[in-house]
Amino acid sequence: MSCFGKCEMFCFNTRLIALLLLLPFGCSSQGDDAGSEKTVNRDAEKILVVYLTRTNNTKAIAEIIHAKIGGTLVGLELQNPYPEDYKATVAQVAKENETGFLPPLKTRIENIESFDLIFVGFPTWGMQLPPPMKSFLKQYDLSGKTIVPFNTNGGYGIGSTFDTVKQLCKNSTIMEGFSMKGGVERDGILFVIEGEKERQAREEVDKWLRKLNLLN
Repeated sequence: MSCFGKCEMFCFNTRLIALLLLLPFGCSSQGDDAGSEKTVNRDAEKILVVYLTRTNNTKAIAEIIHAKIGGTLVGLELQNPYPEDYKATVAQVAKENETGFLPPLKTRIENIESFDLIFVGFPTWGMQLPPPMKSFLKQYDLSGKTIVPFNTNGGYGIGSTFDTVKQLCKNSTIMEGFSMKGGVERDGILFVIEGEKERQAREEVDKWLRKLNLLN
């Protein structure tokens, strides 16, 4: 083959490789950043915002999300609520995590199949997903749905909470989660998402939802 022919073949191969690199992959991602390129159904009738709260900080974030995108807002309640005493609750939750016990929920969502986009909100308890939220995620078949986690914590971050959501929703698309510092019940700091903190929360939630293409 002549030098000219070799160069022509090299240029063709180079163009072909570049073209292939521009093509989208055939399998959709289901990791933390899943959904940034995904078309998400934003019909309010198909959106569920479900949350677990103890000091109402996670509830505040849930209400901000609900105000921005609509849908159905549901707070999880237990058949047997945790003790009001913080240390007693910590001990009970530690035992539940150790044994794998899932506390039964008083809350029932009869039409779970009608929702396509489900926000799940929770605090970080002992650096783990709270047992009641595990109960919720195991109780319902969320296959094929888009799950969006959000979290409040005492300053130590999400721990393993988002990873546990992924594990319990293996057949769902998990979008990038949201987290911010709330109260620190251990130190007697309870509800804090009010005033300037609430304004900050609204701005951060707005930015997060826009990043996920869930707000116009």
